[in-house]
Amino acid sequence: MELFFDAFVDLCKANPTWTGVVGILVMLAIFMTRMPVAYVMALVGYLGFSVMISPRGGLSLLSRSVYETFASYGLTTIPLFILMGQLAFNCGIGRRLYDSAYKFMGSTRGGLAMATVTACTAFGAVCGSSPATAATMATVGLPEMKRYGYGDALASGSVASGGGLGMIMPPSVVLIVYGILTEQSIGALFVSGIFPAIVVTILFILCILVWCRFEPGQGPPGEKFTVKQKIRSLSGMADTLIVFALVMGGLFFGLFTPTEAAAVGAFGVLAVALVRRQIGWSGIVKSLYETLRTSCMVMFLIAGAVIFGKFLAVTRIPFNLAAWIGALDLPAYLVLTAIVAVYFVGGCVMDALALVMLTIPIFYPVILNLGYDPIWFGVIIVLVTQMGVITPPVGINVYVVYGVSQTVVGGIPLERIFRGILPFLVAIVVGIVLMVIFPQIILYLPNLMY
Repeated sequence: MELFFDAFVDLCKANPTWTGVVGILVMLAIFMTRMPVAYVMALVGYLGFSVMISPRGGLSLLSRSVYETFASYGLTTIPLFILMGQLAFNCGIGRRLYDSAYKFMGSTRGGLAMATVTACTAFGAVCGSSPATAATMATVGLPEMKRYGYGDALASGSVASGGGLGMIMPPSVVLIVYGILTEQSIGALFVSGIFPAIVVTILFILCILVWCRFEPGQGPPGEKFTVKQKIRSLSGMADTLIVFALVMGGLFFGLFTPTEAAAVGAFGVLAVALVRRQIGWSGIVKSLYETLRTSCMVMFLIAGAVIFGKFLAVTRIPFNLAAWIGALDLPAYLVLTAIVAVYFVGGCVMDALALVMLTIPIFYPVILNLGYDPIWFGVIIVLVTQMGVITPPVGINVYVVYGVSQTVVGGIPLERIFRGILPFLVAIVVGIVLMVIFPQIILYLPNLMY
């Protein structure tokens, strides 16, 4: 048995690339058992590294990667921004944002759906989580749209798709993780997401206008409000604007680091909630519990991705793939299209965060070799994975909206929600094409800042 094992190890070391390919296939096979992604990546990475280097080296990698991930000062931005989002969720900021947007847009055909999308963008500025944004806006928006006779497809589709804007609008957890894995400035990544989030929001609004023109029954106009009522409703956005200005303004002018910005943001939301008396002790405890649970999930994902990335590094797959693609006589845009297609297909079957951490070690060297800007590529990845959170079979936002709809409007069938997201998928594709053609949409602010 020992001789067989030694022969197996020698064979793996003699064919490192094929060993890496087998490791990836084994990992994908284990995914089918619904074992948590973090544990799968850590297990396969540890076993692969142990075979390629040594069992002692594998144990050292396992312990060091987990410890360094949880002890990393840079990663403290994640629990702090998650805490900021949870406090915002539990103190009713989302409801006030929706009310303001509704008073300005509700009287237009499809206006409630436009208000929902706009509120999603604003809430994303203090949340950073796509499912949390979708859950908040579904709780607030679905009953209102149902009350005004909106079709289930438009109502649920706008909430699920708009929730994805929480992935782009800073602070974005996916952008934080991308910045850590690629050693790019998190501050630059944050400001690079502002214009794309606004562009996608505008495209969503245009999508709703066109949809309601061809199917007026999907979004009948709501009640009209006076100018005085509209202006008065802006007070509901004041706290969000203050927190966003503190976080992004401090980053933009170099007053504090991303970690300090996260702390300032969390404190700002808590202070606003306490001053308005809209959060109690139970709300704070709930926010802390959800922050701890979500942060641990993200941290274990990062640790698992680091371990698996080390295994891929010793198999030379990322570098061989980069060299192979670089040697192909193909235009850079065709290679980029293929990579984007991989992210789109992967986003349909995997969580966005896990997909980014799994693929970045492979595709990042390729992107650098092709001469693309890493900040630009990070935002493009987030845009593509945003499609993944609303496409089957994973489509986490769709299932969040489906679950919330059971309690707030008596339930909306899954097939109607998936039908409702189709026009918004087209809008996202248009947004990606625009940002590939005009990269300054993404790069203008980070170039100005740095």
